Amino acid sequence: MAAHRLLIGLAGLMGAAGVALAAASAHGAYASRLASASAMLLFHASAILATIALLTRGLLHGGIGIVATFGFAIGAALFAGDLTLRQYAGHALFPMAAPTGGMVMIASWLAVSVAAVVAKR
Repeated sequence: MAAHRLLIGLAGLMGAAGVALAAASAHGAYASRLASASAMLLFHASAILATIALLTRGLLHGGIGIVATFGFAIGAALFAGDLTLRQYAGHALFPMAAPTGGMVMIASWLAVSVAAVVAKR
């Protein structure tokens, strides 16, 4: 499925960016924001891969699971993008970008729970 391949590709990019931000955090002065950005990207890249695996096995409701998986990608990108931009450019992506990304990730985790409950047996 094309959406699955797209999400797997995004997970790979998120993982690479997460490792790069971890390195930047370890070597940069006053770079604690980058550690948080790195963690969100790495955790949610793994969550995307796991959710796709669950979807392909039929353990999650397809539509809800896909929405949740895209939410992981969008939420982590907003959160990490905002923190990274604040670190390097000194300003936010847009007002409330990181909290919005966080709320999208929380909603996505809840959607995974719903997708598991309503999946066809």
